[in-house]
Amino acid sequence: MSEPLPLEGVRVLDLTSVVAGPSATLRLADMGAEVIKIETLDGDLLRTLGGASKSGSMSPKFMHFNRSKRSVALDLKHPQCRPVLERLLGESDIFITNIRPESLARLGLDAVTCLAKHPRLIHCIITGFGPGPYRGRPAYDTVIQGAAGVAGLFIKRDGRPSYAPFLLADHVVGEVTAGAIAAMLFRRSRTGRGGELEIPMMETLAAFVLQEHLGAATFRPARGESGDSRILAPDNLPIATANGWVSVTCNTDPQVHAFLKAVGRPELLDDPRFKTVAARFAASKDWFAMRADALKHQPTEYWLRVLTEAGVPVMPCHSIESMLEDPHLVTTGLLQHRDHPIEGPIIDVASAVRFDGQASATGFSAQSSGQDTHAVLRELGFGEADIEAFRQSGVIGDGKMAGQTRRASE
Repeated sequence: MSEPLPLEGVRVLDLTSVVAGPSATLRLADMGAEVIKIETLDGDLLRTLGGASKSGSMSPKFMHFNRSKRSVALDLKHPQCRPVLERLLGESDIFITNIRPESLARLGLDAVTCLAKHPRLIHCIITGFGPGPYRGRPAYDTVIQGAAGVAGLFIKRDGRPSYAPFLLADHVVGEVTAGAIAAMLFRRSRTGRGGELEIPMMETLAAFVLQEHLGAATFRPARGESGDSRILAPDNLPIATANGWVSVTCNTDPQVHAFLKAVGRPELLDDPRFKTVAARFAASKDWFAMRADALKHQPTEYWLRVLTEAGVPVMPCHSIESMLEDPHLVTTGLLQHRDHPIEGPIIDVASAVRFDGQASATGFSAQSSGQDTHAVLRELGFGEADIEAFRQSGVIGDGKMAGQTRRASE
């Protein structure tokens, strides 16, 4: 008999949208939590912002971040919505939102109000900026990448700012949020009390950047310029081969020795520029130039074999398309092919976390907006007459549409 997932029996009320919040609640769902996603009557913006789809309301990005979640559509501003929210809060262990603090307070969903009525609740808010001069400003991933110094790092390397080509801030904040919620659940198991969490995006990502790149400016007075010059070197890139690229890193002296022998440059073993970690750090430009020159004459397949046999960390530099065929990812089950009830055949991306040695399943498919509204309200004790009254007054969306989704596990 397999062990239950760590968060089985935990209910999450998810009032988040786009990516940062949904990535956190996806992680909680993959840990076994029941996630009830609250959407507006128009649905999560990511349903259309995340790319085209067959239905027009199931973008690829939305499906990836919102599988394994039940969908309830509510008009939170409607005065008759309050009884629904109170019952949802009363039956939930965790409430998570990325609505701005002042708007949350107007809805009566701020931490003080919620915890006064539901003291065991864990109330979590993801904000763009914590208490300070920027408090309350709107924020998206690219805004945070700029404010937290990520885009500025590219100036040191490339001479112009740039964004990471994926939603770096949202992913980092989502993972930090899920971990913080798990910690609060552990504390509640000992104290019996819930509590308040805030995860500010700018500060969270700025801490990552500064821990990595404050460097010599850590000391007071500064001992030199900020930034890890090795990481920020313009030549610190995947290395071109005769027919593609490989990603190679040698940090330890034994790895460097193995690399130099494997690429046919044993005469450099005693070169003072490359003899120690500190020397290679100081001569990073020469080190990267030597690597590039050494690998350009043989194909990728050759270097993957030779460097792997030598014990040098090396992997192919994948495109999205080639990654789908990577034998390791296929074998581990990260990529799971399934039929979505509306969109047809798709590739789902599973969690990479293995509990008790088992690969994670992807749960059920992303639901239509409001698909589970009726079922959840019945579970909360509302009768058919109540639910119909909510529908007629515009409090809820019923999620009825052609080709309505179903749970993959059924």
